[in-house]
Amino acid sequence: MKNTLFVLLVLLFSAASSGAQDSDYAQIERTLHYYLDGGTNNDFETLRKAFDESAVMRAGGEKPMEVNALEFFESRMKPGPKSNRQTRIAYINVMGTAANAQVVIDYEGFSFIDYMNLLKLDGEWKIVSKIFHRRVHPKPEQ
Repeated sequence: MKNTLFVLLVLLFSAASSGAQDSDYAQIERTLHYYLDGGTNNDFETLRKAFDESAVMRAGGEKPMEVNALEFFESRMKPGPKSNRQTRIAYINVMGTAANAQVVIDYEGFSFIDYMNLLKLDGEWKIVSKIFHRRVHPKPEQ
């Protein structure tokens, strides 16, 4: 009887913790879609929901940069037609109140590969830092 009760308690706690993980995963997906959909639709107010106010964006390469992500996007995003691009979430890793994710934004001729670090702050998942790489697609042979 004690073994059966123990097994039931273990299963109950496992189900409860996996439900919390699924919920966090879904919340992170929503946050990443604020970023992706806001960028695709040139909608800064939607994109803003994804980021913590102090989030930084960095890139390496020949012209390294580090900027406040929201200030960068606000200064460049203008209302207009939807961007011609495809987006996808490649992966999400979650551990407690920290997570990271990779998103891919494909344009004709190149892609942005973004690595996002997220934290659960005041009950909401926010991007706190973004690093990225711009990958040029090889030109097809003619």
